[in-house]
Amino acid sequence: MNDRKKVAFYTLGCKLNFSETSTIARSFKDEGFERVGFSEKADIYVINTCSVTENADKRFETIVKQAQKVNSNAFIAAVGCYAQLKPQELADVNGVDLVLGATEKFKLTDYINDLSKNDFGEIHSCEIDEADFYVGSYSIGDRTRAFLKVQDGCDYKCTYCTIPLARGISRSDTMQNVLKNAKEIASKNIKEIVLTGVNIGDYGKGEFGNKKHDHTFLDLVKELDEVEGIERLRISSIEPNLLKDETIDLVSKSRTFVPHFHIPLQSGNNKILKKMKRRYMRELYSDRVRKIKELMPDACIGVDLIVGFPGETKDYFLDTYNFVNELDISYLHVFTYSERDNTLATKMSGVVPANVRSKRSKMLRGLSVKKRRVFYESQIGTIRTVLFENENKEGYIHGFTENYVKVKTPWNPELVNTLHEIELTKIDDDGLVRFEFVKNQVLV
Repeated sequence: MNDRKKVAFYTLGCKLNFSETSTIARSFKDEGFERVGFSEKADIYVINTCSVTENADKRFETIVKQAQKVNSNAFIAAVGCYAQLKPQELADVNGVDLVLGATEKFKLTDYINDLSKNDFGEIHSCEIDEADFYVGSYSIGDRTRAFLKVQDGCDYKCTYCTIPLARGISRSDTMQNVLKNAKEIASKNIKEIVLTGVNIGDYGKGEFGNKKHDHTFLDLVKELDEVEGIERLRISSIEPNLLKDETIDLVSKSRTFVPHFHIPLQSGNNKILKKMKRRYMRELYSDRVRKIKELMPDACIGVDLIVGFPGETKDYFLDTYNFVNELDISYLHVFTYSERDNTLATKMSGVVPANVRSKRSKMLRGLSVKKRRVFYESQIGTIRTVLFENENKEGYIHGFTENYVKVKTPWNPELVNTLHEIELTKIDDDGLVRFEFVKNQVLV
């Protein structure tokens, strides 16, 4: 395998999947492979799948066809959540040679004896109960930002969700290994680390193969805040019931953690929250928002919502809409409910018609646009720090402030992966923010 065969990757889904794709890619590099873009000719194409939404399922076949167009003789492997949940469905897709489940995906190179096409898709998939060990990973594809996985799996039993079936029990990396990975990332001149996992607030559970909490999420953020060489740390999605006052307090005083939180709500109606088997009521959610804004008035708060869940009447939906409208939050991620096999929600009465789901989704997305605009307007005239990205988009370079305001300025390659102090000046027609440099001097 050392004759510089080429491998290409395509990742569907969440930040966690991106961090795991990077780890799998490094194992190929160790075996002598050269990584190329997915649109380039490769000897093997690896597709890291997702099954959180219906669309992610449907896209898989299209992606396989894309690979076959570039190289009809290429070996195609599928890994990830969909590969664990429905391996036979993926194996049956024309052109797929290998399907690996939750425990096998990190050993992908072990399963490739040669790159000859198979007559049918070969499956290696465990019972999900066997996914009880932890594999650490992080992504370093983007020069400005890395996704650092600290936790995997979930012990929650939300009635709409397949993630426990796809990823197994909640388990965490050791503190020692997380800190080692964070230092490795910092040494590569990456300015920002995003902490990721399935349920990161549950960090500590399952360390060393048991259910004891050896460390907590608060312990983790305290330790990471002390790592030299990291300019920014960002917490990805965290459950409201696991976002404790002490963590919010630490972020407000932190050297590196930025004032940006993404907190799943899913519904603003308590009866629907109970049907979803969420572990909080909306009163706790509004309390978390209030606590963040008390300590960090300029903090950015993102919200996940599911619309069209079984039993969501018009009044229940309006309850959610009005609740979110009154919350001091910054943007929404809106998911239209889709039935997932082997979930309790599929057996519930009160199915919401697809056209109604779509209409409600559109209403909430419209509310998100308004919320983001109000948040951006509140930031005009403030002094912020921006980290510039590495992509030229139609002649502009973009970046994010510490509190997740997206800014733009004419393309200048010298700005890539640098931090600058700026004053936000106006919102452009595309909704992004223009600025002026406070000092035309690189901070880092």
